[in-house]
Parts: sequence; structure tokens; C-alpha cells
Amino acid sequence: MAKLFLVPTPVGNLDDMTFRAIRVLKEADLILAEDTRTTSVLLKHFQIENRMLSHHKFNEHQTVRGVVDRIKAGETVALVSDAGTPAISDPGFLLVRECVENGVEVECLPGATAFVPALVDSGLPNDRFCFEGFLPQKKGRQTKIKELAEESRTMIVYESPFRLVKALRQFAEVMGGQRQVSVSREISKVHEQTVRGSLDEVAAYFEEHEPKGEIVIILSGKPKKEKGKKDDSDEDADE
Repeated sequence: MAKLFLVPTPVGNLDDMTFRAIRVLKEADLILAEDTRTTSVLLKHFQIENRMLSHHKFNEHQTVRGVVDRIKAGETVALVSDAGTPAISDPGFLLVRECVENGVEVECLPGATAFVPALVDSGLPNDRFCFEGFLPQKKGRQTKIKELAEESRTMIVYESPFRLVKALRQFAEVMGGQRQVSVSREISKVHEQTVRGSLDEVAAYFEEHEPKGEIVIILSGKPKKEKGKKDDSDEDADE
């Protein structure tokens, strides 16, 4: 049966590609790629020669209808992003929604997603967490950070290496420099690294060592007040 497959691709090492993902890409009538140049490297590595069509955040509003029509006409379409699982901070949601609304079958293969290894490597609680993706760059950024300061669950944030230190300093200003954080970069690549510590410590580290590559920030949630203790606001209210 024709359907839409969402196919995760490696975030680093190409050996992380699953056998099933390779098979689906080889059997698909059409591969939708966020960047055809990036995906062509992956396809060449696994000797996949299927047709590709560009599908990214700048054109997806215009292309989703046509893709749905092709699937309804009998084609099997596979969607990939540059790295990781499509629709996770990458194009994909709009197409999936359009397929669901039109009764087109959708199947997402399990596979690589950068935040999972970063979360597990962090050493921070991972039984409950919230994924925030990329924070607003300008408008609404401070408001969002203030909201996150009250979040009790472990938080996952994606960030550019060029804004990493600034982001850590902004978190420290609102949440306190002793809030624990873990920063993972270049996951599954040769220079993979995870730096853990307080916000002040990790920010200072990356001020001395310029960060490069894809960045995942794992930030500890707001500590719960110890039983029987009051914070400053409670004491002020008592007065």
C-alpha cells in the first residue's frame, strides 16, 4: 500500500543507519529531502539511486498538497531531513498533518534523534522531561526563559554553537549560575563531547573552548523546595 514513510537518518556516524531505513529508501518511488546535496551523500554511500525532491521549511507549504496527491495515486514517498528524525525541529509536521487529514497512511521508522543520547549522557533525571527545541532568537526569548525557570522537569534545548555561550549566560541570569546543565555536541561524530556542570562552569568552559557542531543543551529542572523550608518570598509574606 502506498504511504508516507518518515525515515530517520544518522546525526553523525553513517553506520547508525538501520537496515530497514536503507530498504525503505531503496523501495520508495520518491525521496523528499530537506537538502538534496546532503541527502545525496547519504544515498550514494548506501548505493541508493531513487528520485529526490526538495522539501524544506521554505517550500513545504507549497509542496504538501502535491505530495499527498502522488501518494493517493499509488506512490510510496519517503521523507528525510538532513540528520535525525523528520519533524523534530525539522520539516515534516505539515506533510504528516496533510496526510492524516486526507486519510493517507503515515509510518515513522524508529531511529536517530540527537536529544535522546544527549539526555541519557547528561546524568540528569530523564524519567520526565520536556523538549523545547530551538528557543526564539529574539522576540519572546526572555519571556520563554523565564517560563522555563519554573519548569521542574529536565529540559532539552537545541542551540547554535555561535549562540551557545550567550544562551548559557542568559539561563544563568534567570535561573541562577548553579543550575546544573549538560551540553553535548557532535553526537555520534569523531569529536563528540559532553560537558557537564553548573551553568557558570559550562559557560566558562565554552568561553575558553570555542564550540563547534550541532549542540544539545540538557538543563536541570527547578529544584523542589525541601520539606519545611521557606524561600525568601515566603518569609517576606510572613512579615
